[in-house]
Amino acid sequence: MYGDGMSNARVLNPSMTQSRSVIQDERHALDRSLVHGIAWTGAVKWGTQILSWASTVIVARLLTPADYGLVAMAVTFFGFVTMINEFGLGTAVITKRDLGDQQIAQLNSLAVIFGVVGFIVSCAMALPLSQFFGTSDLCWVVVVMGIGFLITGFRTVPAALIEKDLQFRLLAMMEGAQALVGAFSVVALALLGLGYWALVFGGLLSTAVWTVLTLAFRRHNFAKPLFQPLKETITFSWHLIAMRVTWYLYSNADRFIAGKMLGQAALGAYTFACTLSNVAVEKIAGLVNRVTPAVFSAVQTEHAVLRRYLLTITEGIALITFPVTAGLALVADEFVLLVLGRQWTSVVAPLQLLSLYAAYNSVMTVLSPTLLATGKSRLAMLNGFWSAALLLPAFYIGSRWGIVGIAAAWLVAYPFTTVPIYCHVFRSIGMPISRYLRTLWPAFSGTVLMAVTVVLLKRILPTWPLPIHLGFLVLGGCAAYCLAMFTLHRERVNAFLQLSRTLRG
Repeated sequence: MYGDGMSNARVLNPSMTQSRSVIQDERHALDRSLVHGIAWTGAVKWGTQILSWASTVIVARLLTPADYGLVAMAVTFFGFVTMINEFGLGTAVITKRDLGDQQIAQLNSLAVIFGVVGFIVSCAMALPLSQFFGTSDLCWVVVVMGIGFLITGFRTVPAALIEKDLQFRLLAMMEGAQALVGAFSVVALALLGLGYWALVFGGLLSTAVWTVLTLAFRRHNFAKPLFQPLKETITFSWHLIAMRVTWYLYSNADRFIAGKMLGQAALGAYTFACTLSNVAVEKIAGLVNRVTPAVFSAVQTEHAVLRRYLLTITEGIALITFPVTAGLALVADEFVLLVLGRQWTSVVAPLQLLSLYAAYNSVMTVLSPTLLATGKSRLAMLNGFWSAALLLPAFYIGSRWGIVGIAAAWLVAYPFTTVPIYCHVFRSIGMPISRYLRTLWPAFSGTVLMAVTVVLLKRILPTWPLPIHLGFLVLGGCAAYCLAMFTLHRERVNAFLQLSRTLRG
């Protein structure tokens, strides 16, 4: 019996080994796609950001604040319409792995229809918006900018298919080309004396270039949309839109309440604090959110792999955002005084609180695509309603203590809105909470040691000129964090370095 069993094992072993090898190769390829996708997206985004800043400076010298203000009025409207106009069809194509060619063709037609609807809505709202803002020029600006909906309608599904195929390098290059065309065209049109139309036509041209490039690399046929085959996908999209609308509501409510209850000056200080505190998180979130939905949907039924990605990405994000956001909170006094001046001292306290909130929020970036990938779109929608119901009263109550109270409302109330997401995500993929907390421990412990070091330096450093003083605080904090990483958590640092070298090979 023993000999026969061993003989059978030898017969079966080659096929089992081969199958295991294929799975490992597939996982390694997916790992490479994830890392390379983040790398390419980051390189292109940061590279084009420099060009964008340069073009903005040049154009600002050619246009007037009134020109920018006119376009900003239109953008206020388009920011909301753009968020709901696509109806989440792109995300649905990426997430729903069982969609057939015919269903995708129907969604492609539906995306174009939504683009037409977006243009019609823009035309219908052009005159009311112009009358609301008391600017007759705004009417035609809104109509022309609405053409962008017609253009992007043809790109929605093909771009989603490219992302679904994990072609992140191609996506990054196309987005980079769009940014280059946008920057150069706006400068050229401004030099020709077109005024605010330079901003309008420059943006429209860059959108057209992105759509043309997308269709050049990936097209899909069209089909008449039918409700029954698309019922599940439309339900998913509806949940996604509801989630986006509630997010838009509560993420802008703090500034609305600050402006309404506290006035223009308080709103200006609070807005500046929000912008500074979220710089690092927005950059990291932008890279992760560009890549994770497609990767997570590719392994949505393999919970062990999904757990590994969730933990690895969360740890990587925390290692960057925890020290940066906490460091900004620690040196907020010196930073604001040196960079902005004494007239901005009211920014310090809300900046400190919002920086701590940003650290917590940064690790939430990975939970949303995990929730959608595991089919919990309805829960994501309900959580959006719960977040709005909890945060809006919190902002109003916090406004009694000024902008500091509104900032504190984020820090106090927001964690309660994330508890349902944590519970359901961890339960659905079999994630022990203790394992997740261990993932955050290296970044958290290193940040605590960094904070202790900076506080001590503030007490013992002599009264030096402000730039030197701030420089020593930053260098001391960075040194303490790096020392903590390489002494207390060397194995985690080495694991990340080894992973990076392996995936580059």
